[in-house]
Amino acid sequence: MKKKRLLAIILLALVFNLTGLKAQDVLNGVYVKQHVNDKKPVPYQYLREADVMWSKTVWRTIELKEKINFPLYYPEQPIGDRMSLIDLLMWAIQNQGLTAYNPNIDDEFATVMTVKDIEDKFGAKDEKVMVENVEDPDGPMIEKTIEGKTNTKEVKQYLLKELWFFDKQRSVLEVRIIGLAPVRVFAKEVTGATGGTEEEDNESLSKKILFWVYFPEARKILANHEVFNTLNDAENKSFDDIFFKRMFSSYIHQEANVYGNRMISDYTVGLESQLEAERIKESIFNYEQDLWEY
Repeated sequence: MKKKRLLAIILLALVFNLTGLKAQDVLNGVYVKQHVNDKKPVPYQYLREADVMWSKTVWRTIELKEKINFPLYYPEQPIGDRMSLIDLLMWAIQNQGLTAYNPNIDDEFATVMTVKDIEDKFGAKDEKVMVENVEDPDGPMIEKTIEGKTNTKEVKQYLLKELWFFDKQRSVLEVRIIGLAPVRVFAKEVTGATGGTEEEDNESLSKKILFWVYFPEARKILANHEVFNTLNDAENKSFDDIFFKRMFSSYIHQEANVYGNRMISDYTVGLESQLEAERIKESIFNYEQDLWEY
């Protein structure tokens, strides 16, 4: 009887080996992380137009060189399922049907962009070079096309379009992000005075808004991808958590105004621009405070 059981076990093991099945998969850790993959974005509170007694639209800039914003920039190359925000957005546009909108028209999410349009803004253009013919070394050189690649590491900023409003039904001041746009920061590629490229002539940089995404549409994808937590590896945090809980640093660079929504930099410079941004932020805070009597 024991010999029959032993023979059955040996046969079963051979079947597993032949079919390529494993009795145990490699686990990179001590438990299976499932919370973030199954996570859903926190739903917004229901809001009626009649309940909004005041609102203001502002645009913000997120600088990825600030330490608190590092989780949005790193890793520069995907590590397993963890990737930077721009890599996640590009993956979602290419594979999940996330819609990208043209920033050259406006930020009203009216004109849709294709993946090719985004790659062109990254400067990922095919280049034709002359190479030696391997089959005929003594013959003439042949033309070869090198496919252009997107360099997502050049995204050093993000723009946010958000709406601050006071809900009189719940007596709270809230903010909701309407749009998110990555900004590519790169050296200018124009010919300089010495005949070389701009990178050789000076260190001036150029900025280009790549595309806008409608933030409510992107929330589900942002909520399902984990972000590195600098304080606790066991606490799963998603991109949606960062934006929903305002766990980032930014400054206001524009507010809705009668002058065609002009930017702060159009009428101030240097320190005055920072003071103007603080004034706008303070005016939003003071509106709510002035509604109460202490």
